[in-house]
Amino acid sequence: MSKVSYYTAEGLKKLRDEIDHLRDVERPRASNAIAEARDKGDLSENAEYDAAKEAQAMLEMKISKLEAVLANARLIDESQLDTSKILVHSTVKLKNQTNGMEMTYKLVAQSEADLKAGKISVDSPIGKGLLGKKQGEVAEIQVPNGILKFDILEISRD
Repeated sequence: MSKVSYYTAEGLKKLRDEIDHLRDVERPRASNAIAEARDKGDLSENAEYDAAKEAQAMLEMKISKLEAVLANARLIDESQLDTSKILVHSTVKLKNQTNGMEMTYKLVAQSEADLKAGKISVDSPIGKGLLGKKQGEVAEIQVPNGILKFDILEISRD
């Protein structure tokens, strides 16, 4: 059974666009590469044909995985989110107790994560450590180089 993932409308559109691109552009490209390699002669000693077939198999596997993710994707109505605690699609303002640095992150599905845009996965160690916490609490999060402590300053649904 696949895991349900929650998406914003933007994230769901990106997922659908990626699947469409793979089906409509990459799949025909892979078929053409196989046809070209097949036209070059003996298939038993044709490394180009083998590579094209392997690339096609990898592409089909990727399409299949993305389709499974899409089948289990759920659209979140962000206006209905509870801001009393940190949930998927919450925007959280944190203060690192060690260095006093403040940062703001939005917790998103793994496929929407983009650290440069301030979006972290709920499946990441920090994301998991923040889920369920309330404003004013301290989140102690185990990371590879120790424990990070964050003050939860604000929770919103921006």
